[in-house]
Amino acid sequence: MAADYQRVVVLAADLSDHSEKAFNWYVQNFHKPENKVVVVHTPEYNMGNSEMSPSKIEETIQEANAKTEMVKSKFVEKMSENGMNGEFVALDDRNPGHAICKYAERVNATYIVTGTRGLGKFRRTMLGSVSDYILHHAHVPVLVCRLKYLDEKF
Repeated sequence: MAADYQRVVVLAADLSDHSEKAFNWYVQNFHKPENKVVVVHTPEYNMGNSEMSPSKIEETIQEANAKTEMVKSKFVEKMSENGMNGEFVALDDRNPGHAICKYAERVNATYIVTGTRGLGKFRRTMLGSVSDYILHHAHVPVLVCRLKYLDEKF
């Protein structure tokens, strides 16, 4: 029965160094062949001005979709290189942290892996932090890989 058990690991990803290094750290330190890794990404549609022209809105959407495809390509390739059982999922939500927590709960994830930029308290308060949101709202354990530590190791 235990051989059939498969952990679902949700790994938050974008095009940043902290995301890639968190993935690499997970692979080297936590990954097990029976784990199913779901790399999740929440596209950012920076619409800003509510009076944007339809062509500018379309351009913004195309840019976000292109970035999502880049994230997908990068991490699907990394999973393949490491012989991992996994998939890529783009989440549709304006709040990445909320989307990741909700998705992890829906797929009954064992835990979530995320990188962090290591923002100070003031910047984190002003800019928000996806990893901070996940850490405080997830219903499963969260593994937060700090970039400062990873810079020394990877």
